[in-house]
Amino acid sequence: MKKREDMFTTIETERHGTTSEEVVGQLRDMIHSGDLKPGMRLPPERDLAKKLGVSRPTLRAGIRTLAAVGVLHSNQGAGTFVTDTDESPALDANPLRLMASLHGFTSDEMFEARLAIEMDVAGLAAERATSENLAELSEEVAEMFASLDSPEDYLVHDMRFHQTIAAASGNRILTALMNMVATILFETRSKTVHRALDLKESAEFHRQIYRCIRDRNPEAARQTMREHLQHTKDAQEREKLLDNETVKS
Repeated sequence: MKKREDMFTTIETERHGTTSEEVVGQLRDMIHSGDLKPGMRLPPERDLAKKLGVSRPTLRAGIRTLAAVGVLHSNQGAGTFVTDTDESPALDANPLRLMASLHGFTSDEMFEARLAIEMDVAGLAAERATSENLAELSEEVAEMFASLDSPEDYLVHDMRFHQTIAAASGNRILTALMNMVATILFETRSKTVHRALDLKESAEFHRQIYRCIRDRNPEAARQTMREHLQHTKDAQEREKLLDNETVKS
């Protein structure tokens, strides 16, 4: 039997990813197959981009997507790692994405699903958040204000903020469901966020949600989350209009 080679040299060369979505798919395949295990550090960016047959910016975009939904995480100065299975579970969004294609789920339905889940998650977080959860939320809010001039980075911290709230709820099922729905919405907004005009207002909403959770006010946390998500939905619709106008011109 042929000796197993380095895990990254066994990737079939005919499937070189050319988009960030394909990078996400390849990395997820490697996680599912066990080539990338929980807690394992990814190879250096230059090497990984070469093995996957993509440019380094494309690789970064794919890694950013997986980091935003909790599959990967970065430690400053140490590298990017596959999230450990001891942390909050993550459901693969592909089944929901397939169902959406088959049954024609609308963006409004996806939004309503997220709204229903995240409002309750925010209320639970206000009741159950630990001091560590609160510290993480505070840090993500600070990072959002620091990245107002970088919409793509802002979106990652935005997603991490919501993931932290879900984890703070103490309900792993709700956390997994929220992440599954939010993954699809994140992927959609990542295509238009470069036109975002509302990031400062959005960051302020996140700060208000954090304060409601810190102050142990479940009802205020739920209502502020509702207002924030509605604001986000409206902002994305404006971004899509701007994109469409640009294409037409």
